[in-house]
Amino acid sequence: MDAALSIEVWSDLVCPWCYLGKRRLEAALRERPRLTAALRWRPFELNPDLPPGGADRREYLTRKFGDAARLRAVHERLVALGRAAGIAYRFEDIGRVPNTRPAHALVALAGARQDAVVDGLFRAYFEDGRDLGDVAVLGAVAAAAGLELDGLPARLAAGELLAAVEADEREAARLGIGGVPFFVFAGRWAVSGAQETAMLVGALDQVVAALERGG
Repeated sequence: MDAALSIEVWSDLVCPWCYLGKRRLEAALRERPRLTAALRWRPFELNPDLPPGGADRREYLTRKFGDAARLRAVHERLVALGRAAGIAYRFEDIGRVPNTRPAHALVALAGARQDAVVDGLFRAYFEDGRDLGDVAVLGAVAAAAGLELDGLPARLAAGELLAAVEADEREAARLGIGGVPFFVFAGRWAVSGAQETAMLVGALDQVVAALERGG
């Protein structure tokens, strides 16, 4: 196909499965080097009601999971899956669950650097244990991605930018998205969850074949 394949990804920046899904999608695209993809990251807040300062992660997870053994098993599985995908999850270093709306606003602001910003945010949270609710952390991620953003706190709080995040989340609700990551290929075909790389390769092949047939 001549044009770039559009891939929209709904995710939250504190979702470990979304980070895994990103790495697996990247691996799938590497297996199809002739395919050009145009990625767009779209917001899905898992915890939209968190206060601006976020919450203590240990207390939050205790309320959510209750059973420490269950949570430990989930983390151990993710660490193993992440290692295979090139992710070094360090859950023990994460102190807070942030309200991610400002981080999503940064992604919306990033333009052509969007993918680099998303990558930096995932790394900052899951591998470095940094608080994505801290505007200084967001600024550092933006700078590392090559963005020059003067007056970042005010820009992230701007009504127009937050309205864009909210509009994307309304679109997710309209599409019936109940969990993330959620991938939409060429605006028509969807894959839900952090699927194995081989499955994503198969999905890419099916989508490209359908588009070439004029489907």
